[in-house]
Amino acid sequence: MASLAVSLNRLSLANPILVASGTFGYAREMEAFVDFSRLGGIIPKTITPLPRRGNPPPRTVETASGMLNSIGLDNDGIDYFIASHLPYLLSLDTAIIANIAGKDVGEFVSMASRLGQVEGLAGLELNISCPNVSGGVDFGTNPEMAAKVVSAVRSACGLPVIAKLTPNVTSIAAIAQAAAEAGADAVSLVNTFLGMAIDWRKRRPVLGNTLGGLSGPAIKPLALRCVYQVAQNVDVPVIGIGGIASIDDVMEFLVAGASAVQIGTANFYNPGVSETLAGALETCLADIGVESVGAVIGSLS
Repeated sequence: MASLAVSLNRLSLANPILVASGTFGYAREMEAFVDFSRLGGIIPKTITPLPRRGNPPPRTVETASGMLNSIGLDNDGIDYFIASHLPYLLSLDTAIIANIAGKDVGEFVSMASRLGQVEGLAGLELNISCPNVSGGVDFGTNPEMAAKVVSAVRSACGLPVIAKLTPNVTSIAAIAQAAAEAGADAVSLVNTFLGMAIDWRKRRPVLGNTLGGLSGPAIKPLALRCVYQVAQNVDVPVIGIGGIASIDDVMEFLVAGASAVQIGTANFYNPGVSETLAGALETCLADIGVESVGAVIGSLS
């Protein structure tokens, strides 16, 4: 069988199939559906310094070929995460990458410093790109601010650092370049596209927060474009996200230049899809006669 191992600078994964933050809970919710040891890694729900109630409901709405969400980073805060969620997560036979978000650089640094002391954690993903939290997206739309957050976290914490980027910018490659130069081990892209849904009969937005983030199959062509542009122009490993639900989707992102992928919205309607894709990747690589997943990464001609 072909080797599935991938290296994202300081972060090594058994295979390139990850699950995206916010779509897999804290993993305990999915244990009846997924053999976690078959995954390259789990990225649990974003955590913040203090508990957050999130945005007012309704928080999700189905759209044509996608989903809009405006959860607003509802979570119990870092203290509860470390005490109650992390012990279970670290007992699983796969890489655990914590996802953190802060209102300012100091909050990112404080959380990174604490998590950097946790034995067994594989890495940190910096959520500098959430489109439905006030202030959160500012870091990801400005190269200087993105670099400032990444650099500060890198200095405060020895864990591998992934910067999760927003597509809601003029040039995502410029943001990725800034993150790479600041020390990011990898970039994950894309987070959701800002959108909205309207109930025209009531003359009101459907979501309680008016705007939300669009994910699912509808954004896949746009996400592929972003991955390709960054992979072509920035010397840092890319993790592809956006509408991935089949082995063909996985292979398209790998060929476009992604070294790994995250499964997101598909987890909601097919909770076992990530494990299925990990198995399908083994078969696919064997069928095309390559010895490692690295042989197809960035192979678009």
